[in-house]
Amino acid sequence: MPPVWRRPALVAFVLGLLGVGFRVWLTARDAPLTNSDEATIGLAALHIWRGEDFPVYFYGQHYMGTIEAYLAAPFVGLLGPTTLALRLPTLALFALFLPLMYALVRRVYSPWLATATVGLLALGSDRIVKNQLIAGGGYPETSPMLVALLLGVLAVSRSEKPRPWLTGGIGLLAGLIVWNHLLPLPYLAAAAVLLLVFARRHLATRAGWTLAGGLLLGAFPLIWHDLHNTFSKSFLAVFWHLQTTGTDPSASERLYGGGLIGVPLGTGLCAPSHCAGWQLWWGPAYAALLVIAAVLAYRSPRTPESGMRLALAVAALITVVSYARNSSAGDSPIESARYLSCLLISTPAWLEPLWRGIAAIARPNWQRLAAGVPLAAGVAMALYATVTLAVHVPVYADAAANQPKVIAALAAHDQTRVYADYWTCNWISYQTGEERICAVVGDDLTEGLNRYHPFWDEVGAARVVTYLAPIGSPLDTTLAAAFPDRPVETAANYHLYLPAGGLPNRR
Repeated sequence: MPPVWRRPALVAFVLGLLGVGFRVWLTARDAPLTNSDEATIGLAALHIWRGEDFPVYFYGQHYMGTIEAYLAAPFVGLLGPTTLALRLPTLALFALFLPLMYALVRRVYSPWLATATVGLLALGSDRIVKNQLIAGGGYPETSPMLVALLLGVLAVSRSEKPRPWLTGGIGLLAGLIVWNHLLPLPYLAAAAVLLLVFARRHLATRAGWTLAGGLLLGAFPLIWHDLHNTFSKSFLAVFWHLQTTGTDPSASERLYGGGLIGVPLGTGLCAPSHCAGWQLWWGPAYAALLVIAAVLAYRSPRTPESGMRLALAVAALITVVSYARNSSAGDSPIESARYLSCLLISTPAWLEPLWRGIAAIARPNWQRLAAGVPLAAGVAMALYATVTLAVHVPVYADAAANQPKVIAALAAHDQTRVYADYWTCNWISYQTGEERICAVVGDDLTEGLNRYHPFWDEVGAARVVTYLAPIGSPLDTTLAAAFPDRPVETAANYHLYLPAGGLPNRR
């Protein structure tokens, strides 16, 4: 039996276990900090568990499916409305993602490249871990579903007679992905091309019918929604709206935010909410590596494996270009880098050219050095990003500890109806199991983004309410001017503007 370090599957298992363990530790420390987007999924899970509502889409919008809410509903029912109940499913999804990636890379590239890929994916920057752990809708479940679909496409492409359950499963995954989020469309398109090129003969048989049936079943929530709503609320209309709205940052701002900042953030090389100038070289290097990988795959003999290598490289390039063309890349590059979450699936694509350069002993030393330096630098930055997140954990833990203090202050004054800003409201409603209802107001006290609109109506109908604002925020300034006679109490980093003697609601 070969020693442990010569057994790639075992090494990958150990590395993956360390990655899962790191995320378990983060979850135990309430890191990353929960927010109102995650609480929105929590409210949906709460309503599903109670049988009160079965939402198709993320509350307040007509896209982004609620798979996370349905997965979390049993845990919310068992553990109550806690952040842990929402993150147990996302932890499980990450734990599933790693062996799926190992299986895909092992089949398409090599066992040791698969091990290296798992090792890189086991690391976790702030942006990456947020995508993987926060149940904010659409991200934690996308990667494992996509990799499972690609494995299925590879199996069908290599099979003489694919089994119906396999093609039906591919269709089901594709339908679920389409319902769940728009981001994986480049990878779905690449998978469809692979099927047409390598499995075209199967699509006219029963395999094609089972694939179509699975697709319809997976996309059924989307289809059902569109059949019961106007075209303006349909999937196609929303997709067009998302592609054509927003501000209009300059081309240089999009390139800078989408390529130079977005790629290092989206591939896990940056510290929490910050990408240093010395890290921006990775954007063009990443694009160049993908182009090299695509050329290598294209020049290889035409097989399902080389087709998959080409698909992973091209899908990643399309994802980066599409993101750089979107206004979000120029307007909010730090937060919007979450739209690049699918790039992790293409990790072996950029890794392969460097891996080849190092492994080719016959190459001149300068060529091996040229491949080794950027690989070592990329790994070093990923390690740096993981360490900076670990160092940042006490900040998240302190912020998380403040949330119960705010809820306790509301309970101490027996306040059940609250107005607050968007990033506050829904975690109050969720963590109290809707015993305390919060409605969102803007800085001018008009209605804000209420994703679950019944809360706005319920708080508006209350005779007395409390207003809540982060200390020093624009809303805090507005409230101080609008309600000079209200008693003000401090709870953690918030001001509570309490009703004085039954002071009526002034909406």
